[in-house]
Amino acid sequence: MKHLLDVNVLLAAIWHQHPDFAKADTWLTGKEVATCAVSELGFLRVSTHQKALKADMTASRQLLHAFLQKHKAEFVPADLPALKSSARKSEELTDRYLADLAASKGMKFATFDTGIKHAAVEVIK
Repeated sequence: MKHLLDVNVLLAAIWHQHPDFAKADTWLTGKEVATCAVSELGFLRVSTHQKALKADMTASRQLLHAFLQKHKAEFVPADLPALKSSARKSEELTDRYLADLAASKGMKFATFDTGIKHAAVEVIK
C-alpha cells in the first residue's frame, strides 16, 4: 500500500532535530510513499517560516529533493476538486483534503495527527 505523506511526516522525516525524526525514519523503512503539491508546499512553508524552523528556502528545497529521491516518492497531482473534500470546518480543510486525495488514489494518508477521523488515515505511532 502506498502512503501519501502529511506535512508533519515530511517535517519529522527530513529534519534530524525534529522530536519524531527516529519514529518517522523507522516507519518509512520499506514503505512506498507519495507527496503532492499541498504536502510539499506545507513542508517548505513550515521549514522556512520565521515562527517555526527558520530554515533557508534553498536548503529546505534541497533537503526535500534529497528525501524524495531517497524514498523514490511518487508525485501525485492534487487534482481532487476542493468542493469534493469532506471537510466540515476550516480546521479540517488541509487534513481532510489530503486524506480524501489519498483515498481517491487508492492510498493511505500517513500522519502523526491522531485527530483526523477518516478511513484513509494511518496514524504513525
